[in-house]
Amino acid sequence: MAHEVRAVVARAKGEPVTVETIVVPDPGPGEALVRVQACGVCHTDLHYREGAIGDEFPYLLGHEAAGVVEAVGPDVVGVAPGDFVILNWRAVCGTCRACRRGEPQYCFATFNATQKMTLADGTELSPALGIGAFAERTLVAAGQCTPVDAAARPEAAGLLGCGVTAGLGAAMFTGGIEPGDSVAVFGCGGVGDAAIAGARIAGATTVIAVDLDPGKLEWAKDFGATHTVDASQVDPVEAIRALTDGNGADVCIEAVGNPAVFEQAFFARDLAGTVVQVGVPSPEMRIELPMIEFFGRGGALKPSWYGDCLPSRDFPMFIDLYLQGRLDLDRFVSETIGIDGVEEAFHRMERGEVLRSVVVVEER
Repeated sequence: MAHEVRAVVARAKGEPVTVETIVVPDPGPGEALVRVQACGVCHTDLHYREGAIGDEFPYLLGHEAAGVVEAVGPDVVGVAPGDFVILNWRAVCGTCRACRRGEPQYCFATFNATQKMTLADGTELSPALGIGAFAERTLVAAGQCTPVDAAARPEAAGLLGCGVTAGLGAAMFTGGIEPGDSVAVFGCGGVGDAAIAGARIAGATTVIAVDLDPGKLEWAKDFGATHTVDASQVDPVEAIRALTDGNGADVCIEAVGNPAVFEQAFFARDLAGTVVQVGVPSPEMRIELPMIEFFGRGGALKPSWYGDCLPSRDFPMFIDLYLQGRLDLDRFVSETIGIDGVEEAFHRMERGEVLRSVVVVEER
């Protein structure tokens, strides 16, 4: 039996989103039907609305979500009705080259649901990142459901589905931060603040937050930054060197997705240090660096896609850290809103007023 539910839809490039009735099928083989409880409003959803990711409109938006599995299709193992789950967009295939090499966090062929969700008139929807969770229910591949401890608040847990995990993983996995390291994080939005939190969990003793916005630098302190640099007032490269005995940071994390900021991160690292780029650039952006500087400084330049996260391994660990009080996911939740508030939440996000607005889904 198909389910008619309310959901947030982007019908055309750049147009305001609308709340509409959509049709969600019962799960088929390898699929799961999830009752969404909460879903964060992420920049990626705005990119979909603006046509910056693709042109397969209409899009069903939302992907940073937690909820409860209502039903599963035939042959599904590992998740069952009643499970509290975080949705993820890395449902690994197990058979691609990365999976066969024991590196499923780089899976090249992740699974999505086979059946299509539709508008009431039968028009097929393109779910954001294969999830589409600004909805009362959504249909996903069963592997996109990661069961975690149900003691976690859905509003906080769902944020692990994208931005928070990207930042945590950029520090803990891609950056390989070790106890005693110095770290500089460029950009103190949700991803950057998560990188700061991850750096502290990994044992960094000097964590430098860099941003143009004094308000965001105050947020960064709440997540564990030991020092802040207002890049609108001082040269961040020189400021970071001054805070690290003239050396530069062991790990610099670029969480903006901007070539000029990447260059600052490159020159702010210590010799043989690491630059991690987790900020998402636009397709036309280019990096230009003197090749002799790249050669002479050694170290590593590393992109971080989803924080090199493996949801089945990492989501339960992050939730354990949260429940132990060692990872303050609640602090990322700036506000909770209803499903009708997504468009205005996009504007607050663009103005830099929130870390995350979170849609709390309540059925009518």
